[in-house]
Amino acid sequence: MNLKKSLYLIALGALPMTTFAQAEAVPLNWYNLDYNTDGVMGISTEKAYKTLLKGKKSTPVIVGVLDGGVDVFHEDLKDVVWINTKDSLSNGKDADGNGYINDKYGWNFIGNADGKDVQFDNLELTRQLRILDKKFAHVTPTTELNEADRKAFLAYQEMVAKYKNKLEEAKMGQFSYDALKRNLDAVVREIGKKPEEITLADLENFNPKSNNQRIALGYAKDEIQTNGFVKFFDDITEGAKYFNNQVDYHLNKEYDSRPIIGDNYEDASERHYGNADVKGPDALHGSHVAGIIGAKRNNNIGINGVADNVKILTVRLVPDGDEHDKDVANAIRYAVDNGAKVLNMSFGKSYSHNKQTVDDAVKYAESKDVLLVHAAGNDSEDNDVEPNFPMKYYTNAKGDTTGIANTWITVGASGLHPDNELLADFSNYGKKTVDVFAPGVRINSTIPDSKYKEEQGTSMAAPVVAGLAAMIRSYYPNLSAAETKQIILESVVKPEQTVQVKISEEATKTVKFSDISVTGGIVNAYNAIIKAEEFSNKKKK
Repeated sequence: MNLKKSLYLIALGALPMTTFAQAEAVPLNWYNLDYNTDGVMGISTEKAYKTLLKGKKSTPVIVGVLDGGVDVFHEDLKDVVWINTKDSLSNGKDADGNGYINDKYGWNFIGNADGKDVQFDNLELTRQLRILDKKFAHVTPTTELNEADRKAFLAYQEMVAKYKNKLEEAKMGQFSYDALKRNLDAVVREIGKKPEEITLADLENFNPKSNNQRIALGYAKDEIQTNGFVKFFDDITEGAKYFNNQVDYHLNKEYDSRPIIGDNYEDASERHYGNADVKGPDALHGSHVAGIIGAKRNNNIGINGVADNVKILTVRLVPDGDEHDKDVANAIRYAVDNGAKVLNMSFGKSYSHNKQTVDDAVKYAESKDVLLVHAAGNDSEDNDVEPNFPMKYYTNAKGDTTGIANTWITVGASGLHPDNELLADFSNYGKKTVDVFAPGVRINSTIPDSKYKEEQGTSMAAPVVAGLAAMIRSYYPNLSAAETKQIILESVVKPEQTVQVKISEEATKTVKFSDISVTGGIVNAYNAIIKAEEFSNKKKK
C-alpha cells in the first residue's frame, strides 16, 4: 500500500499508525539490474549492455514522450533531447512549415497561442456527466424512453453513482489531509526549524497542544525513523494538494479548462492549436518518464536510462486531470510525423469521449511502423472488466471490437522481489488486456530543475518497456515495430509466484502471476536482445 493511500485510511481511522513499514534500501537504477546477479527483479539491462551489446554499433531512435511536459534542460536529459533543427524557439515563425510555430523541442496541445497553459482539468467522467446531465438529469425510472435512450440512461445512472462516490471520497480525503497538514504545520512552526532540519529528538521533546497535534506527531515520529521527516512532510503536502485538486478541478462540473486553449473541441480534425511550451507548469511526471527511457547513461550524473541512444521528443497533452481524446490523437500524429519510432503513453482514463479519433491516430502510427507503449493504470483493477482508455482494441460506434493494434503494448507494474508483492498493489492487470509487466515500484528518475525523485506507478513501468523497445530498434534497425513487440512479449521472464489481486473493495484473491497478463511475465532486456539478434539475422538471409 502506498503512503498516500495509507495516510488517507489512517486519517479516517481505518488503519493503525503501525501501517508504515521500515523502508527497504533500493539499489540505484534497480529496474536495470538482474535478479541472479543483483537480487532484484530488474530487466537485466546492464547485463545486456556488458555482454551481448558490447562493441556493437547503434543508431539513434526518436522516442515520443506523450505526457504532462518534460524539462528538456535537465542535466541528465539535455543531451538526449530531440531538437527540431529547422525551427527556432522564439522567433514567432513556422520555419519548417508544419503548422507548429517554434516547435524546437516538441509541442504543447494544452496551451494557447498567447503562451497560457492548462494545468488542471476534469476527469473524463465529470466532462461526460456535464454533457449527459442536460439530457438525463430530469429523467426518472418511469419516464418513457426508446431502447437506445433507456440503455444510455442506465449507463448514465451508473456514472452518476461512480461520480458521487469519487466526490465523497475526495471530500473526505480533503478534510483528512487538510487536518493533518494544518496540525503538522503547527508542530513544525512551534519547533521553530525547517522541515529538513527536524530530528527525532525534536519530535520527542515536543509537547503537543491538542489531540490532533498528538496524532500528527505520532505519524511524524514513525516516519522520521523510516523515510525521514522531510519525505513525510512532503507526502502530507502532496496528499493535501491531490485531494484539493480532486474537489476543485477533477470533480468540479463548473470548471472547464477548454476555453483557455480556444480550439473548437468538437472538431476532431483540427490539428494546429497549442504552443511550444513543452515543459508547462508541472513537468515532474513527464520528466520522470523521460529519464527512465533514456537519461544519459554512464555520465556519472544522476541515473542511467534503459536506452543508450535515443532522442526524447516531448509532446505535452496531459493536465492534472484526464487528457482529452482530441489532444491524444494529435499528440500521436505529431510525434509520428516528426520521426518517432516508439511512443510512451503513461496516462489513461475510465471513459472516452471520442474513441474513434484516437483509434484513427493509433492506426496512423501503426501504418508508419511506430510502436505504442501504454501504462495499464493504477486502480488495482482488472482491465478485462474495467476498461482503461486509450486501448489496443479498435471499436465501432456501438463499442464492438473491430480489430486490435498490432504495434501496441500495455504494461502493468511489478515490484522488486519474487514474493506476494511482485504485482504492485496499485497496478491494473488483465489476462487479455495487459501484455506484460515491468518494474514500477520506487523508481528513481529525473524531475525538473536537475533533481531526482522516487516515484511509482504503471506510469514508471511503461517507460521501462519503451526504453527497451528503443534499445532494440536502435541496435537492430531492420526490425519493425510489430517484430519488436513480438520480441518483447516472447522474451519475458515468467515468475511462478502467486500474488493477490483485488476483486472488490473488500476482497482479494490469490492468483498465479502468469494469469494476470497476456504473456504472464516481466520484460527482460537480456532475453530480448538474444531474440532480436535471431530475428535480425533471419531477415538478413
